[in-house]
Amino acid sequence: MVNFDRFELSNGLKVLVHQDLSTPMAVVNVLYDVGARDEVEAQTGFAHLFEHLMFGGSVNIPDYDEPLQLSGGENNAYTTNDLTNYYCQLPAENLETAFWLESDRMLSLAFSKKSLDVQRKVVCEEFKEHYINKPFGDVWHMMRDLAYKVHPYKWMTIGKELSHIENAKLEDVKNFFSKHYNPSNAILVVAGNVQTAQVQLLAEKWFGSIPSGIKYHRNILQEPAQQDARRMTVKRNVPMDAIYKTWHMASRLDQDYYTTDLLTDILGGGASSRLYQALVKEKQLFAHINCYHFGSLDRGLLTIEGQLVKGVDMKQAEDAIEEELTKAREHLIDDRELQKVKNKTESVMAFEDMSVMNRAGSLAFYELLGDGNLMNDEFQRYQQVTTSDLQRVAKEVLRESNSNTIWYMAN
Repeated sequence: MVNFDRFELSNGLKVLVHQDLSTPMAVVNVLYDVGARDEVEAQTGFAHLFEHLMFGGSVNIPDYDEPLQLSGGENNAYTTNDLTNYYCQLPAENLETAFWLESDRMLSLAFSKKSLDVQRKVVCEEFKEHYINKPFGDVWHMMRDLAYKVHPYKWMTIGKELSHIENAKLEDVKNFFSKHYNPSNAILVVAGNVQTAQVQLLAEKWFGSIPSGIKYHRNILQEPAQQDARRMTVKRNVPMDAIYKTWHMASRLDQDYYTTDLLTDILGGGASSRLYQALVKEKQLFAHINCYHFGSLDRGLLTIEGQLVKGVDMKQAEDAIEEELTKAREHLIDDRELQKVKNKTESVMAFEDMSVMNRAGSLAFYELLGDGNLMNDEFQRYQQVTTSDLQRVAKEVLRESNSNTIWYMAN
């Protein structure tokens, strides 16, 4: 059980406080309810660009990292299609330094042509290194575009096209910031060796006077049910053939999300999983195979990806995958197999909760979902999954008409 207090400032900033007196450290986590799905298709990659711009200094603090490091702290951030999260950890006695830094870049991020040019270059190099020049790097650009026709999940967090960041104008960046990076669109979590009363005073002092902004309300077109299988074949200069298959699955708050999560573990969550045992160890068709999903807030993608053993026919490999999926659809999974992945899930969740930084991030995420207390109820939802649920979801999700397939062939 992760205990916490919650309050909200008059400008709409939600604040959660989790006390852990066993550590001398404090964590300050600021989650902004903005991700790549909030971009327009003609200007993508902006949420990720802001992950970089937010470290470029604010009007009053030209260098974000230096004062934090002088206070014994460290920081990082990440962006997804659904959210942007900034976090830092520092000795608890220096907690106010983190409030000063985070509030100032929320209030008065420094916008300059120089800063934009520097960060744009960094992001463009990242795009080229990981998605253009890297083997298999373009596969998710193609897969998202294949699987989604309406929903903005059809582009990656890095952006749909390199030109969108290359052509980003200062005015576009300022408008994106004012729309999304404000108290009414943020969640602040403070965790560690802290007191709620202390956090309330610091929150009011450093964040209370920041204008709330206009609360952003989404109107995202949801992806219609897929009715026909989609396929494509590409040839690239890569060391081996690979196959990528996806199926649309339940959204994050749907009970079937938990069923699907367990199903992916059974199918391809490690060396003891069905796909690995059958297709890597026994039939030796694949050098590597995995099954997973992205944890997307809206309807996401269940994924199977595998790299073939040299000389194996692609159709033979795909037929072997289908054979294993047919077993999951037509036969109940054994209770012991289900209990095994439940136990694994419980241990992973418990291990993640050992870190106060992870607890702070999780509280912010579950508050974004609607209530930080969901963090404490999460495993119960996994416990409720039955073998019948697994079979039903396998039939509903893993059907041919819901599938998207890329044969990624080596030249």
